[in-house]
Amino acid sequence: MNNKTKPLFSEFPPVSTEQWMERVTADLKGADFDKKLVWKNLSGINIQPCYNSESDITQLKNTGENSQTLVNYRTVPVCCAETGNDLAQKAIEEGITGLIFQLIDKVPVAELLKDIDLNTITVSFEIYNNAIDFTKELVAFAKGKDLKGYINTSIISNYVTTGTFDDNQIKIAAELIKLTSDFPKFRALTISGTEYLDSGANQVQEIAYTLNSLVFLTEKLKAKDVEVQDVFNNLNVLLAIGLEYFVEIGKFRAFNNLLAEVIAKYGVTDYDKTITAKTSIWSKSITDAETNLLRCTTEAMSAILGNVDGVLIDPYDKEFKSASEFSSRIAGNITTILREESYFGKVSNPVDGSYYIEEVSTKIAEKALELFKSIEAAGGFYKAFEDETIQQQIAEIRLQKLKLISQRRTPLVGVNKYPNLMETVDASLLSTGTSANPKVLTPRRASLEIEAIRRKTEEFVSATNKRPIVELASYGNLTMRKARAAFAYDFIGVSGYNVLQEKSFESAEKAAELSAKSDSDVVVMCSSDEDYNETALTFIKTFRALNSTKVLLIAGAPTNMDELTEAGLDGCVNMRSDVITAISSIQKKVQQTIKS
Repeated sequence: MNNKTKPLFSEFPPVSTEQWMERVTADLKGADFDKKLVWKNLSGINIQPCYNSESDITQLKNTGENSQTLVNYRTVPVCCAETGNDLAQKAIEEGITGLIFQLIDKVPVAELLKDIDLNTITVSFEIYNNAIDFTKELVAFAKGKDLKGYINTSIISNYVTTGTFDDNQIKIAAELIKLTSDFPKFRALTISGTEYLDSGANQVQEIAYTLNSLVFLTEKLKAKDVEVQDVFNNLNVLLAIGLEYFVEIGKFRAFNNLLAEVIAKYGVTDYDKTITAKTSIWSKSITDAETNLLRCTTEAMSAILGNVDGVLIDPYDKEFKSASEFSSRIAGNITTILREESYFGKVSNPVDGSYYIEEVSTKIAEKALELFKSIEAAGGFYKAFEDETIQQQIAEIRLQKLKLISQRRTPLVGVNKYPNLMETVDASLLSTGTSANPKVLTPRRASLEIEAIRRKTEEFVSATNKRPIVELASYGNLTMRKARAAFAYDFIGVSGYNVLQEKSFESAEKAAELSAKSDSDVVVMCSSDEDYNETALTFIKTFRALNSTKVLLIAGAPTNMDELTEAGLDGCVNMRSDVITAISSIQKKVQQTIKS
């Protein structure tokens, strides 16, 4: 009986941080601990590989409460009231508990919300025109009902993406707050931070700039005689969710904490805001688009564990076509499964008290507060955006992110790693690259530059009816040739070329001779460094004697590259290669050769 009451693993003695470090240092065999095991996030925080009760961790307060009534949102485009209502009814049948109606023109509220139970379904509205007239009709229709949701007139979104601030939107926001005063669960003011992350910002920037914009709008509304209590009681914050799972959990917890601090500075301690999380545009892909389902799942988990009030998951195919019934249904099912079958909406938040999550949350909060204060000290949100401080800071992080993606140090499945070579993609769906206006923020996919090189391939295939073939010619050391062939297969597969399975040859001469005569357009030598030292030059000379036009590459980083290049080698692919630069160079020569 006593054994049953013992704590789990109590028979094992605890391991101190000092003991753990001694063992790890021995296992590293002289390798640098920081370089090998410490994760340096682009938000400027260093994440250690081990946390325990000895760690010096400050636990944040006001990180939000685990939502037992998490709202599962779906966007409903409204071209007319009848169609909007039909789409809404279908969403409700499929388990959606929150509807976000996108209204371009005013429609009759009674027809739009016909047979929708406002006591159980959350209804929100993205309104582009006639916001006041629509809201007057809405509150009249909802009288006596428990209206829940929010209105988003895109005050901040429009400003940061166009560079023009419309002061009339402040008057509209003030009027909306008054009109909805009888509905305490309905928020009339939405502030979006999604544009920051979707333009390449890090988590610290997204938090800080969103809070800066909140202060900016609060001061504007105060000037319109709106009480600060009413501002914060009407507040809905819309944030994007990125791919860094644990860091995103920490981001939402840190945001809740800092939001409470900012509001407290206005003398308000009792308020009722909501935070809605939306899957990001930045992390999505057009190639191998089904992987977006996996990204959406981890993003939704981060947001839920970060204590948000509602989650909006975009359909996995939204980036290249109008969402289908299937993709919309699957998107809604992700949150339902997490909430109901994974019990995220039924238990206390499992990350609360985690040493690791507490540390990440605290570090993000500290960095974000520092950035927030620096923007305020320099004149506030509006001045920082007008003089392009915010845009430049985001651009710096965006370029770092894109470099890591291009170097494949940040993996994007189906984009820069593990491409689906069975997939064909319509060139018109792929990006031609970017030419963003540096004075505004442009939400975009991180994959645009890689999409541009894939587009070149698809356009070439369409024009010539030929998809270039890549041959992996391996010989020598069995382990290394297979490893390098697998690497080259994955690396060059990003181009959309037809990469054949590895061909093994008994010698370098035989490999060179047969690959030079094959139907391939690109040949990649795959072997060990030792074999390259002995036979790479022979391979190249034999190959070039038979074929002077094919692209010839080597998988690895031989020390005598200058000599090999002079003999006729076109380049190499290895862990340090930039995928965009390397494949662009391959494409240029292949297309010139085939066309000639």
